[in-house]
Amino acid sequence: MCCYILVEGRSKKAFKTWLAERPDAWRDQVEVVAMDGFTGFKTATAEELPDAVAVMDPFHVVRLAGDALDKCRRRVQLAINGHRGRKDDPLYRARRTLHTGAGLLTDNQIDRLTALFATEEHVEVEATWGIYQRMIADYREEDRRRGRELVVQLIDSISTGVPKTLTEVITLGRTLKKRAADVPAYFDRPGTSNGPTEATADSNTSAAAHSGSGT
Repeated sequence: MCCYILVEGRSKKAFKTWLAERPDAWRDQVEVVAMDGFTGFKTATAEELPDAVAVMDPFHVVRLAGDALDKCRRRVQLAINGHRGRKDDPLYRARRTLHTGAGLLTDNQIDRLTALFATEEHVEVEATWGIYQRMIADYREEDRRRGRELVVQLIDSISTGVPKTLTEVITLGRTLKKRAADVPAYFDRPGTSNGPTEATADSNTSAAAHSGSGT
């Protein structure tokens, strides 16, 4: 059994207060809470539902990696050309292709990326793109145990020893290291998602938590 929760006000206090007001019998049944990367949800859950497993929704993990890729692309674009992306700039033209899973690339898209990464100035974008693609591939791994191992390895690999020039990867590594238990927890609870709350939430709605009991 599962339920989807929408709580007004995106803050730890709002979610914590809502949880504290639930009956003990209800809270005792909650086994899993799915959430995005907002730390307020994590701490509220830990304090009010200490026995529940926090799971960071894969959608949000991949989006963090995608955001890092976008930020890197924009930074390199500005450093090379001195302006934000324009329609004739190679990095700007490839922005959607960069977000396509490697296994879904067409021959034309592969050729575009090959040409893009042949330029030494784009090496930081290529490295960040590689991290993004690894994240996607890890979640698509059919063997859940192997997928879990790969995600843990990826988080470890970008948490230390990353070249200083890859600033976006460093930030991503720090963020995911803080959630090092919540990210791989998904593989122990496949299908856990806060997607339905994301689909119905508006900009003024905060908590998107999917709690399940007996799952």
